[in-house]
This record gives sequence, C-alpha cells and structure tokens, in this order.
Amino acid sequence: MKVFRSCLAGLAGLALLAACAAPAPVWHEPLVAATPTVSPTPAEPEEITLAFAGDVNFMGRTLKLLDNPQTAFGPIADVLRGADLTVVNLETSVTERGTEQPKTFHFRAPVTAYDALRAAGVDGVSIANNHTLDYGQVGLLDTLDSADAAKMPVFGAGRDVTEAYAPWLTEVHGVRIALLGMSQVHELASSWKATDTRPGIAMAFDSARAVAAVQAARKQADLVIVYMHWGIEGNSCPSAEMKSFAAKMASAGADIVLGTHAHTLLADGWTGNTYVHFGLGNFLWYLPSWSTDSGVLRLTVHGRDVIAREFLPATVSSTGQPIPLTGAAADQLRRKVAGVQRCTGLRATHP
Repeated sequence: MKVFRSCLAGLAGLALLAACAAPAPVWHEPLVAATPTVSPTPAEPEEITLAFAGDVNFMGRTLKLLDNPQTAFGPIADVLRGADLTVVNLETSVTERGTEQPKTFHFRAPVTAYDALRAAGVDGVSIANNHTLDYGQVGLLDTLDSADAAKMPVFGAGRDVTEAYAPWLTEVHGVRIALLGMSQVHELASSWKATDTRPGIAMAFDSARAVAAVQAARKQADLVIVYMHWGIEGNSCPSAEMKSFAAKMASAGADIVLGTHAHTLLADGWTGNTYVHFGLGNFLWYLPSWSTDSGVLRLTVHGRDVIAREFLPATVSSTGQPIPLTGAAADQLRRKVAGVQRCTGLRATHP
C-alpha cells in the first residue's frame, strides 16, 4: 500500500501557507508463500488400436479396381478405417517408367494406387519387398516421389541406405510410434539393397544395421514396430531364418514384429514381451495364388504391450478384393491358423 502525508499550517492575522515536507512513500509488498516444485505425474498411455494386413497389388483384375479408387478395397475398408493406425505391404512399384529387372514377375501400378489406399483408411505402407524395384532404380524413385506427392507415408526403402532404414515416425493419441520395413527375400538382394550411393531396400541380411535401426528407433518412440517381408512361398510355418531374425529384433527393442510374402497365412505369438506374427498372406491380390485365405490383424496396445489381438478372417474374392468372412467360415479359418501356431516356436499367450 502506498501512504501519503500532508500538512497545512495557519498563522493568526496573516494568511500564510506553509508547506510541510512529506516523507518518502512507503511500499508494503504482500507476502507470498513459496510454491513447492512438484514433478508432473506422467500421463497414463492410452490404449490404441492397430490394424495390419498383407500384400496389396494392382495388376490384372485389381488394376480395374482403380477405375474408382474410393471403392477399390470393397467392404473390408470399414475394418481398416476403424483402427487408430492401419498399415499394409504395397507389393508393387508405382511408376510408368523403368526397365524390367531379371526376374519372373513384374508389378507396377499407377499413382491412383495411393488414392485407393487412403480411401480405404490405410495410413502408411511398407515398401520393403521383392517388387518395389521390379522396374529398377527409376521405378523405385518414382514410387518414392509419387508417395511424397500423395502424402502417403512409405518406409523400408529409400534414396540411400540412411533413408531406407529410417523409421516412419507418427503419433497416435500421444503415443509415439516408429515403423521400420525390411526384406529377407534373397532374390536380387545384393543388387537391390540400398547403399550410401544407391537407392534400394532395407535388407535384413545386414543384421548389424538392422539391429542399429531398431535401437535408434527405440530412442525416438514409445512403440517400435518392424514390418518384414520374409518366409517361404506357400509354407505356413516360419523358417529358422525368420525365427532367428524375429528374436534379434525383439532383443534390439522391437515391440511388434510381423510380415508377409508367403502368400498364405502363418501364425503368431510372443517371444519375451515382443509380439510376433509371421505372415499375413495376400490381401488385395491380382490373381489366384497359393491361398485365398486373408484377413486383418487387429491389435490393442497399452504402452509397449499388446494386450489384445484379434484376427478378422477374409477371403480373396474373384475381383481380388478381400471379403470379410462370418459365421462358420470365419471360425474355420481361425481354427486353421491356430493349428499352425505350434510350428512358430512362440508362446501362444502373453507371458
């Protein structure tokens, strides 16, 4: 409070005004209690739902689906859109240029493939597979450039080795997620692998670099996911090479390891606290293949733990679209997948 004082003196018979000097103002500051420093309590991580599906390709019968990208995936798109984050493997280059590589099958798609993926609720795609370079480095660079233009996140390949092994980093309900893609397919691996001076794929065969990539992602994210391209075509059991690599990824800090390539469904389980699914089969596919069995893997995650998993069965139809199964047909496919769990070498339940 600020206090002023004044005085007035009068003399008899003479009106004289005498000024009294006022003392200096006095300020009285209020007392404020010191506020103790309290560390904020970390927010409890939210549960999030992740959806994963297998190989997607736009050739032959599935190319026709791009005449209307908004409906290309058919009714199963509702399942994909229902998750907080949805990821598939894009088993094709996206290009109109390039030269066919020395291999049997060559896949490419127009840029409207990204429109179809986005319309179906797909948030990001792995391109670490044995078809991304079907039309050479030109085709790969076109795939990367068109993904950037379409604002579709891709991972598992890049313009050099650093980009190829870099994770796609995203955030869902406050949970930071890192997704890495890698290939364990041997065909043309030596010439398709990314280097310091060459675009290419992130290859699992360079285990030191693969482990380092997961360890680096672990420092950047709350949840680390590795989407693999691996396995033996037509074989519903994982190879020793797959099992060994899944264990390395788990030891390096991956929370979820899953993949595709065998064109048939494999099974899942846990190694330590890491959830592993060895094979999601075909999803949207251009011709009859080893199996028409398909589906969507839906995981509920809390922190770093997969606390619930559900496989939503489907079948690849004559249009190439995956059609959800219900009733007895769905139960039969679930039993079929459960039957091959014994060859995974994984725990069937969370430890």
